[in-house]
Amino acid sequence: MAKYLLLKHYRSSHEQTGQGQLPPMETWTPQEVHDHIAFMDHVADTLRERGEFVDGQALSPEGTFVRFDGEGRPPVTDGPFAETKDLIAGWMIVDVDSQERAHEAAAFLSSAPGPGGVPIQEWIEVRPFLEHRPNAVE
Repeated sequence: MAKYLLLKHYRSSHEQTGQGQLPPMETWTPQEVHDHIAFMDHVADTLRERGEFVDGQALSPEGTFVRFDGEGRPPVTDGPFAETKDLIAGWMIVDVDSQERAHEAAAFLSSAPGPGGVPIQEWIEVRPFLEHRPNAVE
């Protein structure tokens, strides 16, 4: 088994599939938001039943990029408004038998309904956890 982080980016493949721009979630109807969140819960429950779900969480769109700017200096921030391409809507950790299975789980997550119940086909970034930390001696 290997752990993978599935990152739900706040962008979709609608432009690439000819479906037009996906409207922001705050413009969806309450039922569309409910159905989308219920589907995320369904994905988690399905993965949990398979023994593959580890954890997951939706994220607020607010956030800031922060970096160290030198001793005695305050941190440098970019924000508080990240560009849409930088936003991550949420994440899920799965523990699966193969990268192929992680991709299948990500594709399932990507099929969540959006406006009108149409699958939003959002991009899910699949990142394996490091199995071995790099050693400075190596």
